[in-house]
Amino acid sequence: MNEERYILFDQYLQGELTIDAKNDFEKQLLEDSEFASEFETFKNVQFQLANKFGFEQEREAFKQNVAAISNKHFNNKPKVIGLKPWYLAVAASVAVLFGLFFFNYNQNPVFGDYNNPEQASFAVRGTINETLKEAETAYNKKRYNTAIPLFETVLQKQKTAEIQFFYGVSLLEESHYLKAEAIFNELKAGTSVYKEKAVWYLALSKLKQKDYEACKKILETISEDYEDYDQVQELLNQLD
Repeated sequence: MNEERYILFDQYLQGELTIDAKNDFEKQLLEDSEFASEFETFKNVQFQLANKFGFEQEREAFKQNVAAISNKHFNNKPKVIGLKPWYLAVAASVAVLFGLFFFNYNQNPVFGDYNNPEQASFAVRGTINETLKEAETAYNKKRYNTAIPLFETVLQKQKTAEIQFFYGVSLLEESHYLKAEAIFNELKAGTSVYKEKAVWYLALSKLKQKDYEACKKILETISEDYEDYDQVQELLNQLD
């Protein structure tokens, strides 16, 4: 999660966005599952901070201090296009605050840290593949809810490991765990180039559901020859 998003999330929760900005924010929540997941994480952390540390009172004092600092250091300098200095200062400080919180209170790895879906690129030929091209475009733009029914239409007549894989990833992105895992288990039992990728995504499915023990057991079955084994090893280390 980057610092600018921290500020945007905070402004939304505090009711500081304009009507247009609020509508755009809520539209993105509906269309971008990764953005929505990061927002949920932010809300959860803010809630826990409020309970543990009385964060709301500290937040106001923090904002006043940062505002005073920014006035002192930035008011006499030329304005530049982009975030205001105050927001840049808050972004950096909030990032540190939340980073410290996660370091001390949430040692478990997060799905978003390992979720890097590759781009789909299908060879498109024939009428049925017009639908596949639409699915590819929706998937690559992270409009997974749109991609899912398109993939399902294609798979009724053209079932390949490649299409199944990207369909499974789309399902996982939208938290359709049972369907996604059924697809990945089928690929796992096969002999395609997506065999071990499917096992990795089975582990990510468990990670997203916070079933850390199941995630670890699946990771331990992945061969060291897997092309992204460094990520496997990293996640295993995080789970130990």
